[in-house]
Amino acid sequence: MHEPEQERNAALVELQTRLADGLARTRLTKTQLATQARLSRTTVQMAFQPDAIAAPSAQTVVALARVLRLPEKELLDLRRVATEEPGPICGTDEGPGKPISDWDPHDLEVHPAGPAITWGRSKGLTHLSGYVMRDHDRILAEAVRDATEGRSRMVVLVGSSSTGKTRACWEAVQPLASRGWRLWHPFDPTRSEAALEGLQRVRPCTVVWLNEAQHYLGNPGLGERVAAAIHSLLTEPARGPILVLGTLWPEFADEYTDLTSPGQRDRYSRVRELLAGRTLTVPDSFDEQALQAAASLAENGDQLLADALTRAIAGGRLAQDLAGAPELLRRYEQGTPAAKALLEAAMDGRRLGIGLHLPQSFLIDAASGYLSDGNFDQLTEDWAESSFADLARPVHGKQAPLRRTGARPDRRPPGSPPGAPQDPSTGPMFRLADYLEQHGRKTRRTKCPPDSFWHAAFTHLAHAEDLNDLAESALDRHRLRWAYHLHQRAADLGDPSALVYMGRMQESFGRDEEAVALFRQAAESGYSDALLELAFIHKKCGAKREAYSLFRLAADAGNMRAVIHLVLNLVDDGDWEGAEAVALSALAGGYPLALYLLAEQRERVGDSAGATSMYRRAADAGESRALVALVRLRRQAGDGEGAEALEKQVVDAGKPHELYSLAVLRDALGESAAAMALIRQAVGVGDFSAIFPLVAMRLHAGDREGAEALVTMAADDGDAMALTYLAQLRDDSGDWAEAEELARRAADGGDTVALCLLATRREEAGDFEAAETLYRQAIEVGDESALAKLARRREKAGDQQGADAYYQQAADAGKAQHLQLGARWPHGLDADGLPTAPWL
Repeated sequence: MHEPEQERNAALVELQTRLADGLARTRLTKTQLATQARLSRTTVQMAFQPDAIAAPSAQTVVALARVLRLPEKELLDLRRVATEEPGPICGTDEGPGKPISDWDPHDLEVHPAGPAITWGRSKGLTHLSGYVMRDHDRILAEAVRDATEGRSRMVVLVGSSSTGKTRACWEAVQPLASRGWRLWHPFDPTRSEAALEGLQRVRPCTVVWLNEAQHYLGNPGLGERVAAAIHSLLTEPARGPILVLGTLWPEFADEYTDLTSPGQRDRYSRVRELLAGRTLTVPDSFDEQALQAAASLAENGDQLLADALTRAIAGGRLAQDLAGAPELLRRYEQGTPAAKALLEAAMDGRRLGIGLHLPQSFLIDAASGYLSDGNFDQLTEDWAESSFADLARPVHGKQAPLRRTGARPDRRPPGSPPGAPQDPSTGPMFRLADYLEQHGRKTRRTKCPPDSFWHAAFTHLAHAEDLNDLAESALDRHRLRWAYHLHQRAADLGDPSALVYMGRMQESFGRDEEAVALFRQAAESGYSDALLELAFIHKKCGAKREAYSLFRLAADAGNMRAVIHLVLNLVDDGDWEGAEAVALSALAGGYPLALYLLAEQRERVGDSAGATSMYRRAADAGESRALVALVRLRRQAGDGEGAEALEKQVVDAGKPHELYSLAVLRDALGESAAAMALIRQAVGVGDFSAIFPLVAMRLHAGDREGAEALVTMAADDGDAMALTYLAQLRDDSGDWAEAEELARRAADGGDTVALCLLATRREEAGDFEAAETLYRQAIEVGDESALAKLARRREKAGDQQGADAYYQQAADAGKAQHLQLGARWPHGLDADGLPTAPWL
């Protein structure tokens, strides 16, 4: 027998052996296996047949692996060897990007790890150290292998600045270069605009490179549309295979994936859905195994790694060292007072909402407030010029603390619509080093900038988006006057959304007439949210007919919030026919949520038939929550077969929230095993929070052991929220020491809720000293909400002065909108924390 044939036969035998072993462990019959895998009995039988003519299909292997709890990837690899099915070799179809081999990694924003080498007129070459594979690289490699085998994938690496995220992506795509893959980095004229324009033209076998994905997904005007376009690219089989790679800092990942509080606008619904199950954490430091691998490379001649290991081996922060982070930090901490003031103004500008490019005039004007009186008096005439020159000097890795930069020239094809005009009045622009930006976000998170910062922003910033973002940051800090005037400046630059923000502030002060005037001005500029605000005011005043007319105008302008409000208000009035007409119109426009919500109202009043019809139409239009509702109705009607068919559609969709809802339904029917299987699938796509309501159900039913098993499953996977929940369970059982240990582990993982929960429980038990210690620990690890809890505790104890101090600290940290400080300081706070005098 020839060697290739032997290899194929051996792979098939190994595949069938693993399946048989899995079947024996689960103690299922093949009939039961066929039922659970939703396969025919013949298909299952053939998969185990020793003399089978062919290996089972990939779909069969995946279905069996899931039921038997076997590693899908390993089984698919065996099947591939047994069938000699290589992944697709890509052709030369033109599309955005260029061959991977034509890219310089530094053009893709991979941090250089050494000085550039230049000769003659040749392009400068920069060093990269040898590469050390870590756990996240292995998972990333699996995604790349999936892409080579024809399955589109997306992975977003989440980690702190300079931890090797972009380098990991670059190393991962190298196997694709020999297979003819292209790489596209959307960049010009802006990242989000380039992505939105080019995603429709992406061809199969393309890597879409979304380094610093916040610039694509976090754009207030375009991010949701970019996310939707990427989702379509990934889910349309004819357009694949595609590999989407991105990077994010943890704070942006948290912002995009956190659920919106009731009553607040959900700014990242599509982004959240896109990222679910597609993020991969990159640790801040190298573990012992990775350090040993780096040492081996150093011993074999990698001088860059050898040098870095002499400095960073204790903390394992090799990537940051290679990128120059320690020197950046030293330059900040040991710089002149003037240079440090410029850096802190830049740090505050970035963390509070200004874009990447900071005007020099803004930085100079803002810096004065960061200097003590003595340092300010010692400034020389050329202090700004010398400070900028000093901060522009690069550190190891060609990074500078604060470097001069500028917008790229607009390069559009003839006949394209013009881009946004560049404003020459802003003068030179500067960019803060990434590492220092993140350092500032951590170390200055509880500080409110001085008056000079806000005045400089009002005076020198020329982009409405920056001004609006800063205004919201001012509002978060109860700096109401600056918030209003920054919005006013944005409105003067032509942004109608700023008029709406101003109107809301006027309304909060009880000045409805002034608010209406601002809303009307914004509406006349074509901003549909302003129509919605006018509708709310008319409804509040009892002018229902005018309110509904405004809702309709906003809905006609494409405002889906207006559609929802109109539908629900018409239902409240008993106008079901009118509500249905609005919902169906929205459905025709590609927005099924309104019909789904109307179906819920139909079901609420007992119209099961009408609700079923609407749920079906909403489900057909892609509203997966409607499928879950149909499953419930089919179950209630006793149609088990119909319910199972619908359940399969929910499972195939794989959306965590819907899987959880289905699990709760199955658990309520007493089908605990099926509920657990669905929960495991939800956890498998990255939504650990899906298990927590089921945990509550287990506890309510008295099944504490089952509840802890669920939480432990997620905690073992390192989920910080699960550790928090487990800490609560331990605390309930009286094991305070273990509860606090779990809470601290959760805090290390980024979830500080457990520390505050334990503090609250200590407070309720009368142990105020322990409670305050835990609150302070929560503050130290980044939970500024604990300041508000300390403030309330002082207030209860009658210490009004102490309470005010904590409330002010909480406001400085950006938590003012959660504290209802209007009664305490109705006109806001000045930048120095003193109450503001009446100003409107």
